[in-house]
Amino acid sequence: MTRISFAAGRDAQPAALERIAAHVVGRPLLGPRPVARPLFCGIGASYAALAVPVEILRGRGVPAYRVTAGEVADHPAAFADDLLIGVSQSGRSAETLAAFHSTSMPRLALVNVSLSPLAELAELTVDLGDEPDSYASTVGFTGTVLALDILAAELAGDSGAYAKWATIEALTTRARQAADDVLATIAGRAAGCVAADAVAAGASRAAAEETALLLREVPRVPAAASATRTYLHGEMESAGDTLHVIFGAGREVELAWTLANAGHLTLLVTTAAVEPGPNLGVVRLPMVEPAVLVVLETVVAQELAAVLAQERGIAAEAFVFANHDTKEGGVDPADFALGGARP
Repeated sequence: MTRISFAAGRDAQPAALERIAAHVVGRPLLGPRPVARPLFCGIGASYAALAVPVEILRGRGVPAYRVTAGEVADHPAAFADDLLIGVSQSGRSAETLAAFHSTSMPRLALVNVSLSPLAELAELTVDLGDEPDSYASTVGFTGTVLALDILAAELAGDSGAYAKWATIEALTTRARQAADDVLATIAGRAAGCVAADAVAAGASRAAAEETALLLREVPRVPAAASATRTYLHGEMESAGDTLHVIFGAGREVELAWTLANAGHLTLLVTTAAVEPGPNLGVVRLPMVEPAVLVVLETVVAQELAAVLAQERGIAAEAFVFANHDTKEGGVDPADFALGGARP
């Protein structure tokens, strides 16, 4: 896979998502055997993305679950599902490979890199078309969400789900501009926050979890993700010098106002018509299907990470740690060359 900068990944993302949709849509993704109980596994950003198909399939009555790949590798006999779907953009994630090695379940690999170790282990493979991606993933993550949505549609027997991605290039372009307009008004104050919380419900939990990861990876802001109802049950009590990134148009709106009225800087990413306030920035997104919304929410998160890195004087590619046991074959020095960091 070609490695590009975080900035180049964001610039290329709208057109890349259109290519991924054209690459994945209309192709048979599943084998002839019916799948009644899919189990999704991954690690890091790939695990975050799995909130999308799980939410979609449960909404259609399919008992779908996501677990970290290490759980499958450590306890393979505990899972009696009929298809293990492992997600790894590189196809080299050590934990997901271990899960595939450990199980007797049929395996489907969803990867960006088509010729990868995970794809070689799988009976079925879905790839994104070997798209160039940044080390702090841009299109690798959003493209994975797109492909997982199409895979979930096939699992649920929904042939009409493909049309939702027809305008993804224009939608992501507009979402990026909407984010930049709002972030320009809060960037300085946000960069001074000591931590960040990202909160969402349903499929948008994928965006919240990816936001927390990006804020840790790119501007090095300690960040955590929470489900909306969990956050209400005590987690929000630690508010203070914290940036709150809230995704949603339900209980999330009241939550955002509660935080903002208490003096805490809050960014609400929503489809609802909400006016901004002194401590509340609002990025308004269009009413779209949940998986498409997650992609647009993630675009906002990417812009937030980039703005905070710039404000804090941190190069997006200058990762601090290189853990050689997270990828089969170890770390590729090329992944760190763009930022001048040491692998």
